[in-house]
Amino acid sequence: MLQIRSVRKPFDSPRLAREAIATVAHADAMGLLPDDQRIEELDLPLLQQVVERLRRARIGRAITLTVGSGPGGQADHLERALGQLNAALEESPVPEFEWKRLAEVLGPELLARLLGISASSIRRYRSAARTTPDDVAARLHFIALVVGDLGGAYNDLGIRQWFERKRAQLGGRAPAELMTGEWSVAAPGPARVRALAQALTASPAT
Repeated sequence: MLQIRSVRKPFDSPRLAREAIATVAHADAMGLLPDDQRIEELDLPLLQQVVERLRRARIGRAITLTVGSGPGGQADHLERALGQLNAALEESPVPEFEWKRLAEVLGPELLARLLGISASSIRRYRSAARTTPDDVAARLHFIALVVGDLGGAYNDLGIRQWFERKRAQLGGRAPAELMTGEWSVAAPGPARVRALAQALTASPAT
């Protein structure tokens, strides 16, 4: 569970805090963190643990979070490293981890509807009885990224309701209405959903 209650240096800088929270939230939504891990404090040891978990999933294996020669050098290094980690997460679908986590957050019915597949297909892909097709894996990863965008501001129930709630920014439609059938992650509708998730969580009023 991601509920940041305290932030330790150097992440007391707003720009570093944003990058760090994005890294942790996306890793969590992608199922790369332990199921029972409660995250309430943002500090360097936590981020180093997250980096190690990502390495095990073959994501960002060349990226390290180390202490620089001084406060400014440390902050610059961490900002670059976290930016690289977030880029690596964006580009790395991991359905073998994402199925379980997203089924827990969204529930099989909503997840199946968002993916444009049946609940029985989810069970087969999740159990590895069938290999996840590339197009389904791409949509699954996109949804994980949206869930990660929302993870710092909403609990699981709030995230489910967010997908179903009509939004003026989407022309009075709900995010789920722009993610139907065999949609492409590059399509305008899903892109608007992602932009909305990112904008809402960047704002103090979500």
